[in-house]
Formats: sequence, structure tokens, C-alpha cells
Amino acid sequence: MLRQRLEQEGRTHKHYTAGIARHQDEVREAQRLRWKVFAEEMGARLDSPEPGLDIDLYDAYCEHLLVRDGDTGEVVGTYRILSPDNAKRLGSYYSESEFDLTRLQHLRDRMVELGRSCVHVDHRAGGVITLLWAGLAEYMLRGGHEYLIGCASIGMADGGHNAAAIWHAAREKHLAPIEWRVFPRCPLPLDKLEGAAAPVLPPLIKGYLRLGAYVCGEPAWDPDFNTADLPILLPMKNLNPAYARHFLKPN
Repeated sequence: MLRQRLEQEGRTHKHYTAGIARHQDEVREAQRLRWKVFAEEMGARLDSPEPGLDIDLYDAYCEHLLVRDGDTGEVVGTYRILSPDNAKRLGSYYSESEFDLTRLQHLRDRMVELGRSCVHVDHRAGGVITLLWAGLAEYMLRGGHEYLIGCASIGMADGGHNAAAIWHAAREKHLAPIEWRVFPRCPLPLDKLEGAAAPVLPPLIKGYLRLGAYVCGEPAWDPDFNTADLPILLPMKNLNPAYARHFLKPN
């Protein structure tokens, strides 16, 4: 199991441990953290059947990567992972609610989707994100998956100017080849945004780009979360060698 391998290989950091949720109670811990971060901290409007938990129809088809505080046992970081087989059973990826993924159609049987990533406000110093990435790398390696996709969110507290600046900066060096471009269903109105002079990249976006990910097109606006979402695609063959040595440890 991924949890056992992470523990056996020393995938811990300052009393944090990582693993895949094994039962529904652990999934609910992830959903509770997501509610705290997205609804209570960010003010997202979550259409959940149970207050206090961020639940949607994708959860039942996903695996949930958890990072725990080793001292308290509390879940302080999470990612949900949608495999190609489960995306086929479900009928879509979450990203398709925000983007037209037609040009990625031929990658579907090799493409894993990441979503609902969040870290507790008291644990954002770096160790949790490091373990999340280690867990994802292990998942991709063990499953033989070749591509990661996801929507990387940027807060809109400034009206979207920072998001516009991030897009303009990212497309200069990280824009995907034209055959992998996707198109937002609700585009951010870039022509009406000035763009910050010095964009501030959220840690996860910075991490994606350092790993070797592409930005596949212009950001979409998610009105429920009030975020600008960048479509990200990481071909595992593009993985930065320094990060590969750190995360993809030999058996």
C-alpha cells in the first residue's frame, strides 16, 4: 500500500506522515479539512449535502491522499486523485466542468486528475506540500500513469489582477504545445485586468512549474470558489530531474 511504502521509505517530514485514505471515516477527515479551508477561510460557496464537510459527486470515485500531523493525528493536508479508469466510470474529469479538454482526449487512458488540494493554515511551511508531492509521485510510479492534470487555483481578492499577471508570466515559459491546449468555459476577462507588476505565485502553482508542468491555456473563473483556475498538465517524462531524484526514490 502507498501508506506503508511512504512510511517504510521514510516519507515523513517533521512529524508528518502521508498515506491514502483507507475507509470512509478518513475520507470525511479530508472533506472536513477542505470545508475549513475552502468555505470558512476562502468563503467558497459549497453545494454540500452535509454542512461542515466538502462533499461532491467526484469524491466517491477518487482516492484521497492525506498528510497527518504525527503529534496530533489531525489531517492537515489533502489531495484527491481521480484515476483514468474511475474517470471513465464517472464519465468525466472535474476539470471538464471548467475547460474544454477535447485536445487531451487521446491522453485519457494515461491521465490522472488532481483536485481539491489544500493545507491547514497552521501547516503551510513546506513539509506538508513536500509529502503530498512524494505521495503523488509514488502513486504515479506504481500505477504506470503518464500524465497529471488539474486546475491550479489563484485567489481573486484583488479582483483578478494577480491571476492575469501569473498567466502572462507563465505563458512565456510554460505554455503547452498547441495540440495540448484547452479552453475555459467561463474565461477570466484578461483584457479588463491590468496585471500585477510582480505576480505572486501560490506555492502549489510554483511547485507545478518547477516540476516541469505546462499551463494549457488561459485561466477560467470559478464563481463558487471565486478563484481563477489555471489548467495544468504534467507529463511525467518532463519531471525535473532534481525533483525526480527527491520524490521518485528507487525500490
